Amino acid sequence: MKYYLIAGEPSGDLHGANLIRGLRKADPEAEFRFWGGDLMAEAGGRENLQMNYRETSFFGVVQVLKNLGTIRRQMRQCREQIAAFAPDAVILIDYPGFNLKIARWARQQGLRTFYYIAPKVWASREGRIRAIQRDVDRLFIIFPFEGDYFPRHGIRPIFEGNPLVDALAERLPQLPPADEFRRRNGLDARPIIALLAGSRRSEIRKNLPLMVALARHFPDRQFVVAGVSWLEPSLYEEYLAGTPLRRVCDQTYETLRAAEAAVVASGTATLETALLGVPEVVVYRLSWIEYHGMPLFLHCPWVSLVNLNLGREAVAEVLQSNLDISRAERELRAILPGGERRERMLADFDRLRTIIGGPGASDRFARRMVELLKNPKP
Repeated sequence: MKYYLIAGEPSGDLHGANLIRGLRKADPEAEFRFWGGDLMAEAGGRENLQMNYRETSFFGVVQVLKNLGTIRRQMRQCREQIAAFAPDAVILIDYPGFNLKIARWARQQGLRTFYYIAPKVWASREGRIRAIQRDVDRLFIIFPFEGDYFPRHGIRPIFEGNPLVDALAERLPQLPPADEFRRRNGLDARPIIALLAGSRRSEIRKNLPLMVALARHFPDRQFVVAGVSWLEPSLYEEYLAGTPLRRVCDQTYETLRAAEAAVVASGTATLETALLGVPEVVVYRLSWIEYHGMPLFLHCPWVSLVNLNLGREAVAEVLQSNLDISRAERELRAILPGGERRERMLADFDRLRTIIGGPGASDRFARRMVELLKNPKP
C-alpha cells in the first residue's frame, strides 16, 4: 500500500521515522512519500522526501503573517503531491496548523486520513476538536490521559503506547558514560544540572534568563544548557556571555544522562527527562498578559506531560511573568541528592513508565494502521 506522511517539526520527524520502519515491517510492499526531515529520509528513502520541515517551520503570529504567501504555496504544493501519489492513507503527524487543513482537503478527495499524535486540544484551541471529528478517519494518541478525554467528545482514539519510549530505548545504549561526556565537553567534576530552555527562539528568550539567574545560587554545581543546532549560537551567547554556564549542542540525552537534576521548560522535554529518571523542576516564563490570561486559554490543570499523565503534581511547575527565582530555587534544592522530594519523584517516574508503556509502540501503531486499511470497519 501507499502512505503519504506529513511531519513539520523535529519531534514529528523522529516519530515519523520510527513509524515508517514499523509500516515496512507490517507491510513489506509499502511505498512512501513524505514531508519531514533527515530521520524520515533515512527510514523511508531520501528520494521520497518531498519537503524538509526546516523550510516549513513558522512559529508565532508574526512569523506566520510574514510568510503567508510561502505557507499558501506550500499547502498547494502538498495537495498536488498527494493527489499525484494517490496514497491509500494520508498520515498526519502532530503539526495541527498545517495538518488539519490537509485533513479537510483529503476528506473532500475521498482519501483515508490517520492522525498520528493528536493535536493538544486538551490544553488549548479546543475548537479544533470539530475538525478532528469531521475530517479524521482515525485518531492515534500517545498519552494515556487522552484515552479519557477524546471519547467525551465523540472520538474513539487508538492508544498503543508512546513512541518516545522507542526513541529512548534506541538511544540509551549509545550514550557515553558521564565521565566521557564531561571530558568531551570540557566540563569539570562538579555535579551537573541540565538546563532545557526550549527549542525555539522565543522559548530561549523567555526561559534562559530565568535559568541563568537560578544558576547563580548554586555555585557548587555546573549548569549545562542543552542547545540545538538549528538555533544560532549567538542567541544563547546573548544570555550566557560572562557566566560560568556552558552550552553543548545536540546532546540533550547525553546531558540528562550525566545530570543529577534538570530545570526544564514545558513540553515533550519534561516527559523525556522523567523517562530518563532525572528529577526535574518545570519552569516557564510568560508575559504579564499571558500569565494572568492563562486561565482563559489553558484548559488543563498542568503544563507538564509528567503531571498530566500521572493526574497530579509530581513535578513542580514554576510558571511566572518575572525573574523572581525564589520558588524555583526551593524546588530545585528539594530534588537534589538528599532533598526531601527526590526519592518520591523518582518513584513517581517509575509509575509513569508503567502508565506510558514499554518499547515497541511505533510497530504496534503501524500494525493497527495496516489492519485498518486492509479491513476498514466502523
